Amino acid sequence: MNASDQPRSPWPALWAMVIGFFMILVDTTIVSVANPAIKAALDPHTNNLDNVVWVTSAYLLAYAVPLLITGRLGDRFGPRTIYLIGLAVFTVASIGCGFASSLEMLIAMRAVQGVGASMLTPQTMAVITRTFPPRQRGAAMGLWGATSGVALLVGPLAGGLLVDGLGWEWIFFINVPVGVIGFVLAWILVPKLPTHPHRFDIGGVLLSALALFLIVFGLQEGEKHDWGTIWGPFSVWGLIIAGVVVLGLFIWQQARTKSEPLVPLGLFRDRNFSLSNLGIATVGFAVTSMSLPLMFFVQLARGLSPTESALLLVPMAIAAGVLSPFAGRLLDRVDARFLLVPGLGLTALSLLWYSSLMNPDTPIWMYLLPSALMGVGNAGMWGPLATTATLNLEPRQAGAGSGIYNTTRTVGSVIGSAAIAAFMQARLESNLPGAAGGGGDFSTGQLPEPIVAPFSTAMAESVLLPAGVLLLGLVGVLFLRRSRPERQAPDREQAPATRP
Repeated sequence: MNASDQPRSPWPALWAMVIGFFMILVDTTIVSVANPAIKAALDPHTNNLDNVVWVTSAYLLAYAVPLLITGRLGDRFGPRTIYLIGLAVFTVASIGCGFASSLEMLIAMRAVQGVGASMLTPQTMAVITRTFPPRQRGAAMGLWGATSGVALLVGPLAGGLLVDGLGWEWIFFINVPVGVIGFVLAWILVPKLPTHPHRFDIGGVLLSALALFLIVFGLQEGEKHDWGTIWGPFSVWGLIIAGVVVLGLFIWQQARTKSEPLVPLGLFRDRNFSLSNLGIATVGFAVTSMSLPLMFFVQLARGLSPTESALLLVPMAIAAGVLSPFAGRLLDRVDARFLLVPGLGLTALSLLWYSSLMNPDTPIWMYLLPSALMGVGNAGMWGPLATTATLNLEPRQAGAGSGIYNTTRTVGSVIGSAAIAAFMQARLESNLPGAAGGGGDFSTGQLPEPIVAPFSTAMAESVLLPAGVLLLGLVGVLFLRRSRPERQAPDREQAPATRP
């Protein structure tokens, strides 16, 4: 056998694609740190926090809705092709975000970013599933999880430095050189894998998009409209209930589709796939929602700059980045629950710890302690959940499975972003009656001394929401089946020897 006949190592391709995945994660964490600065620049005349939260929610909503079909597009046209298109869209949209002159324009360009991200993300997991043998997928997913940890460090730090030094616009401009480098490396290193013919369920796409929009919009705008009428005959609860009904109609339509449904419900017969999706939904909810009250607290109640706020997350990022690869290798040998139960449990515990510390008198250095504990927990969540979900997937189902998994994660994030905005507003109204609607200034600088304590209490109470949701995920993963990678049927799918 000569060198050209040797199986190609899948690692270079994965490293190249991780750059794009890393950029998406960095962009999310950068924005969470920059939210107070964005509000001060583009929405200074209102004291409602819902408006600026749409900068995150619009991105996540546009990210979530197409994921089901973009995973299939990777199967049909090749993950390399769809990945490159998504990376290009995301990079160009980042330029538009940086030049946004109004909050509405920024929200619109963030939505375009979300569409690009939805094309890119499923392809990373699909390439792992299709090119790594099952006994090595834990290590590969460990790298995938470590990427999250490093992004948690780079995002807030880069965001703080850029916001303090150059302005919030540069949190988006920084994506351009990263996107160009990632595009070139992916073009060179990611192979063209065999494609699989698919039909696309347009009706399913429309129903799922409508359901998600109605539910998220209702949650996002509920507190702003006092959970009453939004306009004309449309009420908040009417929109949410309509969204749930449409979601039920979508599931019914998927079950009756004879050709190729958007969501192959047969995948959920695998208990581990189903429970991993439940777990990642709670993780997406918690990770997205926890950062908003935490960042508003340390910047407005404690007077920290964006850079100083980001430094509080360094222990979390270092712990997650260092431990995730080890967790991935360990997962190839042990029951996933040995990592997932402590991972979800420690992360929930760290949020409870944060909540207990969020008051005006806690020394700043003490916030580093729950940050480190959260990093340890993160190492036991991301990679193990992804590996468990994809372990039994056949190569032709890789795109559909990774699309469903990433959709579930992002839907959790969307609902988390919307829910935390409503919960924060409710806690502010409870602790500072009238201030959230217009009696207090939450846009910039440190708050006046008389309202620091009640504001801190509101933010501390808000952090309890993601902690509770994570505990639900913990209960779910207790019911996973033990699965040994070496017993799984699919091995790996070889890339062609030559590149197109």
